[in-house]
Amino acid sequence: MDVPGPIRVLLADDHPVLRAGVKYLLQSDPQFVVVAEAADGEAVLRLLEQEAVDVLVIDLAMPGMGGLQCIKEIKARGLPVKIVVFSMYGDEQYIKEALRAGALAYVEKEAVDKELLAAVRAASRGRFYLNQGRMQNLLGALLLDKEQVDPRDPYQVLSAREREVLRLIARGYSLTEIGELLSLSVKTVETYKSRIMQKLGFCKKSQLIAYALEQGVLGAREL
Repeated sequence: MDVPGPIRVLLADDHPVLRAGVKYLLQSDPQFVVVAEAADGEAVLRLLEQEAVDVLVIDLAMPGMGGLQCIKEIKARGLPVKIVVFSMYGDEQYIKEALRAGALAYVEKEAVDKELLAAVRAASRGRFYLNQGRMQNLLGALLLDKEQVDPRDPYQVLSAREREVLRLIARGYSLTEIGELLSLSVKTVETYKSRIMQKLGFCKKSQLIAYALEQGVLGAREL
């Protein structure tokens, strides 16, 4: 489904000259308007709370909070923005990590003129975008990875941050204390807790703690 009116874009990259070039490219098409710019992940999160944004175009390598961590935080907070990664890295591992974190599209910087507009347009409609060669390679790799995860072990579906929150809950920390330890808002910690319980199939905190103890999450099991 198309976004009504111009597609509102937040552009995040720590190189001002590159941002200016990409902004010019996007706004050369009347379908796009760059409503804000950011140089790091923290600024992205602040702007998403302030601006109405349809699509975030974000680099992975930025100072402070990098692009991948920022994407994960966006998803944890439930912010309704579609994400396009725009990166110099073409390694498939980076692409897989970005897609797993919640990006819909991945474009390499060397292909900016050919693919970025198409990627932003596709993402705004909720569609994935990779160039054809990348798509074929990654579909096979992602399916193989999925087969290698043991479906009998729900712990494997938890992200690293979710495992960290689970460990702290099991140790008796309150949500406020967890937020202070991890530099997260209480609302974000509550979201992590809800996601953990949903993924593990629990409805009570006591079940969560019992599971953590059973799995050795308090210290023996690697987070």
